[in-house]
Amino acid sequence: MNTQDCIRQILINIGEDPDREGLVETPKRVAKAQKDFFSGYHTDPKSVLKTFSNEGYKEMLLVRNIDYFSHCEHHMVPFYGKVHLAYIPDKKITGLSKLPRLVEVFAKRLQNQERLTVQIAKTLYQQLKPKGVAIAMTGTHLCMCARGVKQINAETVTTAFYGDFETSDALRNDFFNQLN
Repeated sequence: MNTQDCIRQILINIGEDPDREGLVETPKRVAKAQKDFFSGYHTDPKSVLKTFSNEGYKEMLLVRNIDYFSHCEHHMVPFYGKVHLAYIPDKKITGLSKLPRLVEVFAKRLQNQERLTVQIAKTLYQQLKPKGVAIAMTGTHLCMCARGVKQINAETVTTAFYGDFETSDALRNDFFNQLN
């Protein structure tokens, strides 16, 4: 059964008529949307991090407020928020636009926020081999907002630290202070 047939069956299962005027094209639209929503499975995260020689920059590089949109692996409903990431370069740096691209590759997969946070941090740490990596993510999960406990204002925060950020309270504090 192809994706469109599956969506058609879901419409029937929820009590809808898939031949109703407003729904006739829905299976095709949903299949197309899913290709975009889950395109991260078709991209190697390492391929988006083009690296360059570091020419002496020794301080924390921080990119705040990277928007992301993902889907919960438990209910397949959206969650979204902001990623704030920092690294302290050693020998390599990457283009700034590559950082949101890395976030997107992992976000466009079925996820949980905890794994998403670690995947981004670990890939940066492994590919750039910096002195340290810090990630803080916020997330609004529609599985919590629109169903179940219905907490529309609840926001989840996750963090990951590697290298110097893992061992230095001062660096972690600096990272969090720069987020404000």
